[in-house]
Amino acid sequence: MSFLQQLPIPLQTVLLLVASNVFMTFAWYGHLKNLASAPWYTAAFVSWGIALFEYLLQVPANRIGFTQFNVGQLKIMQEVITLGVFVPFAVFYLDQPLKLDYLWAGLCLVGAVYFIFRGA
Repeated sequence: MSFLQQLPIPLQTVLLLVASNVFMTFAWYGHLKNLASAPWYTAAFVSWGIALFEYLLQVPANRIGFTQFNVGQLKIMQEVITLGVFVPFAVFYLDQPLKLDYLWAGLCLVGAVYFIFRGA
């Protein structure tokens, strides 16, 4: 963790949010592949266990990030990272087709990034 502290705060924030999102994506969607035949409550408990690690990364990411970003900027950053993690997960892990809609959603997020960071 000391290596992380040597990095600039924006980079620390992004790296922690990316790692957090990997856990979040597995918690939210991994059970669709791995626990498809298990009862929903089994999937829920397994997902909660995975989500713990997501929170152990996400909470510090937001606390660190809040020293240089406002809440809106952190939220938009989170959404961009979420889409960036989700698309490869959906395509490569869940074998979903790559859709042009992901590109359009990404372009909408570029607009959101512009508007939330334009005054910074």
